[in-house]
Amino acid sequence: MKKTFLFGAALIAPLMLSNLAPVHAQSYPARNIIMIVPFPPGGPSDIVARIMAEGMTRHLGQQVVIENVGGAGGTIGATRAAQAAPDGYTVFAASMGTIIAAPTFYPNLKYDSNKDFAPIGMSANAPAAVSIKKDIPVKNLKEFVAWAKKNGADVKQAHGGVGGTSHMACVLFNQVVGIKPTLVAYRGMGPGMNDLMGGHIDIACEQAVVMTSAILGDKVRGIVVAGDKRLAAIPDVPTAKEAGVPGFNLNIWSGIFAPKGTPKEAMNKLADALNKTLDEPATAEKLGKLGGTVPPKSERGPAFLAKTVAADIPRWAPILKEAAETTKSN
Repeated sequence: MKKTFLFGAALIAPLMLSNLAPVHAQSYPARNIIMIVPFPPGGPSDIVARIMAEGMTRHLGQQVVIENVGGAGGTIGATRAAQAAPDGYTVFAASMGTIIAAPTFYPNLKYDSNKDFAPIGMSANAPAAVSIKKDIPVKNLKEFVAWAKKNGADVKQAHGGVGGTSHMACVLFNQVVGIKPTLVAYRGMGPGMNDLMGGHIDIACEQAVVMTSAILGDKVRGIVVAGDKRLAAIPDVPTAKEAGVPGFNLNIWSGIFAPKGTPKEAMNKLADALNKTLDEPATAEKLGKLGGTVPPKSERGPAFLAKTVAADIPRWAPILKEAAETTKSN
């Protein structure tokens, strides 16, 4: 009897373990998920991340908690995300600048945008916009450019750190319109916008998401939106094409990544939660009020984001280098 019992137990034990394994695997996520935002609160990356985190929390059944890690154009937060444990409990709310522009401006980065992150999906699109402080005596972009050329380096231009999206927008705008202001770096565009609204800075360039409420609240003056289509959120601000500077064309995307090596099951659940969040009418409404848009279904998911990163780094590198050099030499 004893031998029969032991033999039966030996057969049953593996079956019990095999039945337990799927239950354990299906438990993800079992705790809160940290979403690293590489800039302080109040900037565009933070705003978009909080909208995504709110929706993903509902669809994952666990809280997605924002952790702001600012500094060095977002590269400190990006490095932290790249080096985090690839267990599905850390994700990275990346800006286009941190992933695409930073490799151009920081040759000794501690992360590789193509190799150290696993793409989850696009989260938002928004054109760049330019705002100035209210008391500058100009009526439009043409008059501002003349004023800026006259005042030269006395003009102070805010950006959220070298290599960030606001820095991308600044150097491109300056090259296109031919001005040479003094660039003032902040730890993110939240603080930069506060100084613009307070009159301590003359001009800021960043995605419209962070500027719309200040423009509508008459705290700053929007003078141009990149591209050739006006934004419903700020319909009175002319496009670059209308303003006579069609070369100022910059659509800024946001995306969510995980550390390379994150388990496939976790990646699938994260991508599904993000996609469901983007499908919600409330998400489109929130982004739309800020001048942003939800990526169309054909431009979502891990594959599209990976393809975008691989194509955008070599495409933007020479443009950003030339713009930065042109701005210095003007």
